[in-house]
Amino acid sequence: MNLNLHRISALVLWFAVAIPGLAGAAEAAAAKKVDIAKGEQIVAAQCAACHTTDGNSAIPANPKLAGQHAAYIYKQLNNFVAKDGKPAERANGVMSSMAAPLSDDDMHNVAAYFAAQTMKIGAAKAGKASAELGQKIYRGGIAEKNVAACAACHGPTGAGIPAQFPRLGGQHAEYTEAQLKAFRDASYTEEQRKAMTNAAPRKNGPQMASIAARMTDAEIKAVADYIAGLK
Repeated sequence: MNLNLHRISALVLWFAVAIPGLAGAAEAAAAKKVDIAKGEQIVAAQCAACHTTDGNSAIPANPKLAGQHAAYIYKQLNNFVAKDGKPAERANGVMSSMAAPLSDDDMHNVAAYFAAQTMKIGAAKAGKASAELGQKIYRGGIAEKNVAACAACHGPTGAGIPAQFPRLGGQHAEYTEAQLKAFRDASYTEEQRKAMTNAAPRKNGPQMASIAARMTDAEIKAVADYIAGLK
């Protein structure tokens, strides 16, 4: 096994150990009886304006949720809600106001509904050089920066691993780029973040923050664009 593959294997193993809570949430979700019809009703009333009824958001700033793993959607909905006097793990005023009124059953039902939808794959838009860079990073990482290949955790087609790593393939490039920058910003100091205009730092993704912190804007943009066309 070469050094790069060894690093990737070690990183995957570390992730599996580091996030048992998400795996546990998935097991709970699998055992939970869901009502997709109720999930559809909630989506039509509260989610469709931003994500559309079938989860294929037409607005690049809003993620596509169609086909996303139910356990991942459920976890993210919970992360938008403040609990026990503590602020939400993900700071987003719009999503917090949408998620707060939902019961635990509601969240499971919404997650199951979106997971049952079919994602409409997008297309990479950048030039040849950027596309080649994005493919290189996604499939092989950046060895000199100790950045693991995205495919190691999210799969060669971006399908992800249920309960552990979200589906990425086909996602809006603009959204993926903003989230990678948000993960990167989480590794900056408060003073550095005050001068930035990116999405709020992603507190709940230390492993992604450590990866994104080693990437330049150009590298992030290139891999986000490549991901948009994955299927």
